[in-house]
Amino acid sequence: MIDHRFAHDNAELFAALSKPYLAPFDLVGQDSFSEKLVNLVLSGPPPVVDAHTRLLLAEVAERIRQAVVADTKVVVFGGGTGLSNVLGGDSRQGWWVTHPFAGIKAVFPCTTAIVCVTDDGGATGELLKDLPIIGIGDIRHVLLSSVQKNLLMQRYDLGEDSAHQCVEALAYLFNFRFTKPPESIDSLLESGVVTGDFLPAQIHTYLGGLFHVLRTDSRFKTTLSRPHCLGNLLICAAMYQALPDDVFTDASLDHIHRYEPQILDGLAGCAEIIGAPPQAVMPSCLIQAQLRFRYTNGVEIRGESKSANARRGFPVDRVFVDFAGEPIAPAHLLEIISAAEIILFAPGSLYSSIIPVLQVPAIVEKLRENRRALKLLVANIWVQSGETDRSVLDPERKFHVSDLIRAYERNVPGGIGSLVDRILCLNLSDVPASIIENYALEDKIPIYLDRDVLTRQGFATIAAPIFSEKAMRERHVIQHDPGKVADAVKTLFLTRKLDRIDSAAVDKSVVCQSQPAQTGLRFIEHSARKYRTITDWVNRLPIVSAYDTGPLSGSTIRHTLIDIIWKHQDISYSHLHNISGVCCVDESQWNRDQRWDRVFSFYDPADRLVKIRRDRFFDPTHLEIAFLITVGQALLGNYADKKSLSPIFHEGLQTGLIYQLWLVTADQRNCFLTDNDLRYYLRLARMVEQHPTHFTRIINGEEGFTPPGLLMGLLYAWYLDNRFAHHIEYKMSVLTVPKSDLIPELMKTRDGRRRLIDFFRDKIFAQNKVR
Repeated sequence: MIDHRFAHDNAELFAALSKPYLAPFDLVGQDSFSEKLVNLVLSGPPPVVDAHTRLLLAEVAERIRQAVVADTKVVVFGGGTGLSNVLGGDSRQGWWVTHPFAGIKAVFPCTTAIVCVTDDGGATGELLKDLPIIGIGDIRHVLLSSVQKNLLMQRYDLGEDSAHQCVEALAYLFNFRFTKPPESIDSLLESGVVTGDFLPAQIHTYLGGLFHVLRTDSRFKTTLSRPHCLGNLLICAAMYQALPDDVFTDASLDHIHRYEPQILDGLAGCAEIIGAPPQAVMPSCLIQAQLRFRYTNGVEIRGESKSANARRGFPVDRVFVDFAGEPIAPAHLLEIISAAEIILFAPGSLYSSIIPVLQVPAIVEKLRENRRALKLLVANIWVQSGETDRSVLDPERKFHVSDLIRAYERNVPGGIGSLVDRILCLNLSDVPASIIENYALEDKIPIYLDRDVLTRQGFATIAAPIFSEKAMRERHVIQHDPGKVADAVKTLFLTRKLDRIDSAAVDKSVVCQSQPAQTGLRFIEHSARKYRTITDWVNRLPIVSAYDTGPLSGSTIRHTLIDIIWKHQDISYSHLHNISGVCCVDESQWNRDQRWDRVFSFYDPADRLVKIRRDRFFDPTHLEIAFLITVGQALLGNYADKKSLSPIFHEGLQTGLIYQLWLVTADQRNCFLTDNDLRYYLRLARMVEQHPTHFTRIINGEEGFTPPGLLMGLLYAWYLDNRFAHHIEYKMSVLTVPKSDLIPELMKTRDGRRRLIDFFRDKIFAQNKVR
């Protein structure tokens, strides 16, 4: 019979299919063995397994959870929110005090966070105006997140409730912001938000002593008159109170590294007093530093806070760190890196947290030398506007995890090799689709895991549900869960021998398809010295105004100009040399020819005055644009001896205009540019050189025209902030057009615009030498 014959003929196949080929771990369902274990610990056994298998899998997960790793030495790199969140929760948030003892520090109490020092925004930026110190904001943020419950309880004989109250008081004090400084620590604690009873007497006395330093040390006198975050000031007092009084004078600024032991001892003492390990937080460098971003269109801009708010429309290509002296990493920090058993790169700003730390040469060398440690990168969840919202390889597609790796390869001296071997990512399939859709409505896009590309590059990827379900339920946000990240790291550390990765197998041709990071250093002026130079110049500057009060008063105008120049760190003091004053011109007396523009400011080389129409002073943004345009124009100084605009006729019909420009001879010229650079700029501005001092340009029909002086001003303002000159932004949009031989004239225009940007970067704004 057919059925018997069929059964007989296929008996061997049926028998093979009936054998138990599947191992219990095969049912967990993830990609690698490491990924299976991490998901097992975070999510438990899958529901499809039988009871016996469930018990076995649950036992494995429980053994991992119960394993003791308290003595394991961990180093975490990063800065700001991302680092503090995985370390112990985001201590700047009000809800942090309800659950302040989770995260990496709870599982690995022997953790040191190595923090980026290039923060220059907000209250930290105010500090930099007066003190030649490193960026303190991220140190404060991470230090508070490093406070450990066990240390508070042991040092001050506190119960759990008292330890929570202590952290609540510390969070209030360290995050307190003011425009007028409080009278004392006690006056804040009497405000009713928290009370002095929340703090152990030793902490109360210590913080009171730091506040006394702020009140009595003359070095902080000017600083206290500005809006600040109290925690920043307290840490400053802790770090610098033991230094000699003259350490911040010009003569001593270049030798501040000599006081490394005193500065680090002050920080360690502060950490220990508030309930963190003495080496919980260490700055990557004690030399003041500043970020410099280069976008793929060639523009370079200085400053972390400025770049965070930039919307250039092009991806970040490179990031550099410029120092106010030789970047010397603290010796003890290098010892900590060498001894580390786990090295983590925290999530956060790609270009302004980890990469700047890795540009301190000695740190990278020690990381490469440590071949014993587990080296893990915790990938960001969301793209960051202005940084990771566009891919360098293809600006039209979304940002991938492999783009993070490529950015490290391009910006870290020596590349990514031996720095990272595993990448921990959020498994987006674990996030409800409705949440992703809601984020998309707010223009927030996740960073996508392209596992195949990363595997070819030689990296092990672990996708897991490391987001906080509590934050998703209560605040409708998706962010890393400190506890889950810690458990994932612990799992990978304990089981790494079972799933070994050879980091030397990275395929460099896949990782990076361009030049490696530069190794030369560019040096900057100390911030306090620069701010003093700016204020001295502006305060000496004559202000011609008929008004004594309001936005048109001389004092208000000076204050605004100082803020503008300080905001744009790319403005060199030498850019201001041709300006002898600022004149407020009433609308009734404004007789400027506006045939080609609606710019209501100009630089007058006859009297060297910046002249701005009165109505521009009533809007800060309008005044900022007007002033920056005139600073750009002033770079040309008295370059023009004569200008003319004459009609051109052909067979009795006017066909256009000819603009002619005669230059002042080089020996009589007062110009920022050399003679060769000036003539090159004029050619870039589409002027035709008839003679070294005679340039012309034909204007067809009734077309518009931007004279080279105005163009210089507009380009200067646009380069500093592309939102300030829409006309130039429109012209520069041709740079988004892919290269093609189809329309040669379009490519010629494109190349000309890129040369203009290169000229401004290399000739106008390249103010510091590379060593």
